[in-house]
Amino acid sequence: MLTLLRGLCRGIDLIVMLTGKAASYLMPVLAGIVVFEVFARYVLGSPTIWAYDLSLFLFGYITALGGAYAQQKRAHINVDILYLKVSPKAKSVFNLIGYVLAIFFLIIIVKVSTGKLFEALEYDYRRQSEWAPPMYHFWLMMIIACALFIAQFLRDSLNDIFYLATGTPLLKQKEGVHHGH
Repeated sequence: MLTLLRGLCRGIDLIVMLTGKAASYLMPVLAGIVVFEVFARYVLGSPTIWAYDLSLFLFGYITALGGAYAQQKRAHINVDILYLKVSPKAKSVFNLIGYVLAIFFLIIIVKVSTGKLFEALEYDYRRQSEWAPPMYHFWLMMIIACALFIAQFLRDSLNDIFYLATGTPLLKQKEGVHHGH
């Protein structure tokens, strides 16, 4: 059972890490689109109809798909005033409360995004712009991003529950990743 739990956690770690790194490779693409649009608009005097919409989508993809990876690396902003002063077990309790609240919120986002995805497919919703790209892919990405975030929070919850039960971490901590213990 312990081997299964550790394998599950490592699998989530791998999927979240690969998705986060893949999303980060979109940054130079986003920068290139912005540079091209500035060049086209101010040098050529011929702005594109697609660059703004595409840059918005890419920014959304990067931030949403990178969110779970940022959680994995503990790169999100944290309120440490109380957290740093409590015991490791109390930190685990704080973590679990935060994870439950976050998962609840993310489930709501998945529910709303699923409805929006089906509406966008059924009614061919498009962005209201000259280019008018379809919107379904954005809602699909939101569902995937939330699922990754939920998986990461569940993985972190398993680690904290195991720590509370045994006093030892489920997995050895990776260098640079702090799980509050």
